[in-house]
Amino acid sequence: MKKQNIILEACVETLEQAINAEKNGANRIELCGDLSVGGVTPNLDLIAKAKENLSIPIMVMIRPRGGNFIYTKSEFDKMKKEIFYCKNLGIKGVVFGILDSENEVNFEQTAVLAELAFPMEVTFHKAIDEISNPIKSLHKLLNINNITRILTSGKSKTAVEGSDLIREMMVIAKDKITILPAGKITNKNLSEVHQLIGASEYHGRKIVGNLD
Repeated sequence: MKKQNIILEACVETLEQAINAEKNGANRIELCGDLSVGGVTPNLDLIAKAKENLSIPIMVMIRPRGGNFIYTKSEFDKMKKEIFYCKNLGIKGVVFGILDSENEVNFEQTAVLAELAFPMEVTFHKAIDEISNPIKSLHKLLNINNITRILTSGKSKTAVEGSDLIREMMVIAKDKITILPAGKITNKNLSEVHQLIGASEYHGRKIVGNLD
């Protein structure tokens, strides 16, 4: 594995972690608040400080709360405002995922936010792992403009356990959407995971080592 040929995205929740991630060789960060609930929108001041202090691209989590991924109108409106904030700040991209009452991807709301985010990049996050048929949803997501990548652990706790589904998604997505494997990927097992999956990008809290 030639490290320079793959992109390592470090998931962080503090400015210190973000700075350390860049020092440790991360190519990009995903900036979140409260990773104990899987990540929510970080404090707006933190987003601005990260933009000031980092030279690598920043993807900002847009999620109004922990829990499920079905949002009220007021929560959806809040997501729109946070996307506007990131766009005006010149952030590289945003990360979100929205499901409907059937626990399937809410394509209508996803399309609205993706259009709103343009020209920022858009990652549809691990909400994809909560649905019954990610492959079916992937085919539909391919038809939404401005979806850059999909973050997934293949409906499993780890990328290794979900590797079959991740590889299947990569074949379907081809060069239209990047499939970003996640799930306990660290600097210690990255080579093993890469041999198994062969992706162009990987995501993890310790993808470039411990950041605290």
